[in-house]
Amino acid sequence: MVTEQPSLHDNLDKKSTGQLLNEMNEEDRKVALAVQSAIPRLEELIDKIVERMKRGGRIFYIGAGSSGRLGVLDASEIPPTFGLSSGLVIGLIAGGDNALRNPVENAEDDSEKAWIDLKLFNINKTDTVIGIAASGTTPYVIGGLRNARANGMLTASIACNPDSLIAQEAEISIEVIVGPEFVTGSTRLKSGTAEKLVLNMISTVTMIKLGRVKGNRMVNMQLSNIKLIDRGTRMIMEDLGLEYEQAKNILLVHGSVKKAVEFYKSTHLIL
Repeated sequence: MVTEQPSLHDNLDKKSTGQLLNEMNEEDRKVALAVQSAIPRLEELIDKIVERMKRGGRIFYIGAGSSGRLGVLDASEIPPTFGLSSGLVIGLIAGGDNALRNPVENAEDDSEKAWIDLKLFNINKTDTVIGIAASGTTPYVIGGLRNARANGMLTASIACNPDSLIAQEAEISIEVIVGPEFVTGSTRLKSGTAEKLVLNMISTVTMIKLGRVKGNRMVNMQLSNIKLIDRGTRMIMEDLGLEYEQAKNILLVHGSVKKAVEFYKSTHLIL
């Protein structure tokens, strides 16, 4: 497997801090180009996800270790960023929530557990299951994708090895081949970065296509702290030409930039 091949850089323990940082940066620059090659498959996947979510479908990420943590992270950021219900993008990690902070022995080796986890959410044919595994060989992910596809869900895989086992189980396979890791086999590095970029693309573009962004603004973000209230206030000031306090007041009353602007325009006949 490419992810297990020896690093292109040797004698790391004998190099200066500056040498190590520059060589890591050299490797990291390869990631974006590898992701670019996956865009056609990502486009196909996102268009299918959007169509399903418009009919009430959800996105489920399944993974283990670093890959599972990245899926949970992406899912957890959707509600505050886009104001979407927390039950519409869901991250599942082998070993459960304890595995987010601690290694759970053998959790990823159970090929039936992901399907058991998914069924707790009454998963159905409008849902999408995306399996994430840098190696592409994780039994937890393989079994989850196999069962989901057999039961009519849209399935996709994200891996950093070509022709991986999880790709064989998915309807749409996303392969981001970033090459050997800086530290041999440490897929939390380039592979993890590639997975994060791909997840960013999937969730962000899906939310844009579902109308959760206007222009380039997060008009549905949750007002969970002072910074975000201030950001939302300034969006309304710019859109409606209001003073700061007036914009802030209508934002807090309506709970989001989108709702505040829509209400104000409807009551003040602003076109």
